[in-house]
Amino acid sequence: MKNKVFITTAIDYTNDVIHIGHAYQKILADCVARFYREKIGKENVLLLTGTDEYGQKVYNCVKKEGRQLKDFVDEISLADKIQQDALNISYDRFIRTTDPDHEAEAKDFFAKSYNNGYIYKGIYKGLYCEGCEEFLKEKDLVDEKCEYHPTRDIQVIEDENYFFKWTEFKDFLTNLFEQNKKFVLPESRYKEMKAFIDGIEDIPVTRRKERLPWGIETTVDSDHVLWVWFDALINYLTFGKEKGFWDNTTKIIHFLGKDNARMHALLWPAMLESAGYRVPTTIYVNAFLSLNGKKISKSLGNIIRPSDLVEKYGVDVIRYYLLRYGPILEDADFSEDRLKEVYNADLANGLGNLIARVAKLCDKWGLALENKSTGRDVGGSALWNGDWAKPIDEFRVDLILQNIWEQIKSVDKHINENEPWKITEEVKAREVLTWEAGQVLEIGKKLISFMPATSKKIINQFLTQPIKSETSLFPRLC
Repeated sequence: MKNKVFITTAIDYTNDVIHIGHAYQKILADCVARFYREKIGKENVLLLTGTDEYGQKVYNCVKKEGRQLKDFVDEISLADKIQQDALNISYDRFIRTTDPDHEAEAKDFFAKSYNNGYIYKGIYKGLYCEGCEEFLKEKDLVDEKCEYHPTRDIQVIEDENYFFKWTEFKDFLTNLFEQNKKFVLPESRYKEMKAFIDGIEDIPVTRRKERLPWGIETTVDSDHVLWVWFDALINYLTFGKEKGFWDNTTKIIHFLGKDNARMHALLWPAMLESAGYRVPTTIYVNAFLSLNGKKISKSLGNIIRPSDLVEKYGVDVIRYYLLRYGPILEDADFSEDRLKEVYNADLANGLGNLIARVAKLCDKWGLALENKSTGRDVGGSALWNGDWAKPIDEFRVDLILQNIWEQIKSVDKHINENEPWKITEEVKAREVLTWEAGQVLEIGKKLISFMPATSKKIINQFLTQPIKSETSLFPRLC
């Protein structure tokens, strides 16, 4: 039996619809999921995404709008799903934390941790960032503000809560990080998260219903609802357990942004251990995407919805740009001017031009290509185990695309050196073009995880009997 792979994205708060800044992580996770489906079979891979619908931030937002809570989160969740569909995200489930099965799982998880002696009642007095929905310390602040939400005021809270004994898991977390040097990727985030372990303190995991009525009620105390982070993290377990993808044969990969890193890398493994569950295999932390050099913010009025860009440029153009030049390691900037430059250079002049050149020459000679002509099965496992794909081990999809574009340059060079348009001998022309068309077909297959629609067009065009010249996939933009 092949090992299974369970891939998740962070789930998004339903205080507003997701924007282009959220799109990168969804596309990255989708790309990796599609890659593994090709490599080990779609039945062995799951992709989970969704919406996080409880908590103080959502509650206050809805009350400010004067709306009914469930109606509002229903509307935003559906809108988020539409945005992800526009990006061609191939999720196996779009989970909602208001889903009945998730609420049941969250209640059961809390009860297990409580019964195992890891949750107790106490008084919390300290700081809270509504934007992050996190309890903070003075040392976490930058100029008395949250690093990630500098426009929000920090709340000072004193209230009765149930606490999670996070401090009891310091040794467990230290051993986890020591035994798996790739538990958190990239390496810079691993080091950053490991350094936080010593500073861990017990953390409140409930809110009094009188203060926050919008949440999942605990089975231990009906006056308390689960803190939104404690509830939200469990969504992975809800679907993973249901599908049999939380066992020791499954590679579990969480994709998330750097603002969510501590909760996923340090709290979530401790929570799982407290309730008797295994921990994830790897947590991949991506950086942030800015827009025209500025933070993407509703207050700045620079929100762009993914669907608007897709309508204007096409989904595979957006996917390519973000996967190749997005914030895989460090913060990256997005601008339409840069997008157009990349489109013309990489897609119109690069991939699109190669396809047009080879197809036109094949059409001239009536060349028909079969899978065996590539020297390997176009969809065979050998392809996915090649050197070009090795960066997938650390989810460096940008490097994989770089390898594919090197192959594009190599085929272009072969065309220029052999000048098949000058060849008059049919046998020689077919020999040269068969190799070149085979390379294009292979490139098309390699792109299936990155640019699914484009990949299918290339494969269909070059498996047509005979190959026909068609309209350019990527006409130049002015």
